[in-house]
Amino acid sequence: MNVSIDDVVLPGDHCPEIVAAGEKGKVLLGPGLRKEINGVFITKPGVLRKRTPNTYWVDNYQKRYVPSRGENVIGTVVQKAGDIFRVDVGGSCAASLSYLSFEGATKKNRPAIKTGDVVYAKMLNASKDMEPELVCVDSHGKKGRLGVLEEGFVFKCSLNLIRKILNPHCPLLNSLKNEWPFELAAGMNGRIWIKANTMRETLALGNAILGSEYLSNDEIKSMCKNIAVLLAGHVS
Repeated sequence: MNVSIDDVVLPGDHCPEIVAAGEKGKVLLGPGLRKEINGVFITKPGVLRKRTPNTYWVDNYQKRYVPSRGENVIGTVVQKAGDIFRVDVGGSCAASLSYLSFEGATKKNRPAIKTGDVVYAKMLNASKDMEPELVCVDSHGKKGRLGVLEEGFVFKCSLNLIRKILNPHCPLLNSLKNEWPFELAAGMNGRIWIKANTMRETLALGNAILGSEYLSNDEIKSMCKNIAVLLAGHVS
């Protein structure tokens, strides 16, 4: 069955619009899409989405994370095996993270990583036939915001919520930062790390994020104002 953008799609559906776009220029296929010799096919149920100019993906409510190259994820170090750290990212198997995949790391200057640490990393390689591989540096060898996440609070959510709050049109993060200072890292594997001035504010921010999944933009703004009033009343 041929489908178009914003249609509800099922595995096996075919999208000629993506094929046509690929003939004119570069196309980026996101989760839920796979290129075959005879076209581009849907691999999971959901709604077909497009971001300008030519990025396509299937928006759905899956909870299990399937590693995808280039995505930023939040994981927990579960084991050290020689020069490799095993990191739980919520997939079917642990991802590998080399000690050399940190900014400035050498054999003599190894990162102080231990079991239980939470890391914010980029998915370097992801394939159904290979173990996922992570790095904590960008293409220039700089860590940027990647690396070990100290203190703070980590919680899980749906993959759909991650995509929603990272959408530039979603007012959630801007509304929250107008009320409290905080740090946040969102992993495309359905995990969020957040750190505020107090534990009460941290929990309030976490609840606000979780509660925004099925709200409209106006409802999100109203919710953030209500939470701010409640916290202000508690402090006073």
